[in-house]
Amino acid sequence: RPVEAPGSRGLRRAEAKRRPGRSRGAPRAARTAETAQRIKRSRRLKANNRERNRMHNLNAALDALRDVLPTFPEDAKLTKIETLRFAHNYIWALTETLRLA
Repeated sequence: RPVEAPGSRGLRRAEAKRRPGRSRGAPRAARTAETAQRIKRSRRLKANNRERNRMHNLNAALDALRDVLPTFPEDAKLTKIETLRFAHNYIWALTETLRLA
């Protein structure tokens, strides 16, 4: 046993003796596997939230675009692709009108 300096708190952890058969929690490999699974799940949840927010923003933008496009009848809701095609054609028609005027 090493000699302790006056006022020291005893042995450092690396020098301390461990009792046989007494481990703290799960084995290291199991803990790292559990930690990895937790990290993966957390990352997946965050990615899902980002994608959900992205789709909400896209849908809100398409709704705003539908509000400014002249559609007949008023109650017909255009699909996403129909909205984009209609907007493209509408902008082209307005541009041509300005060019010819």
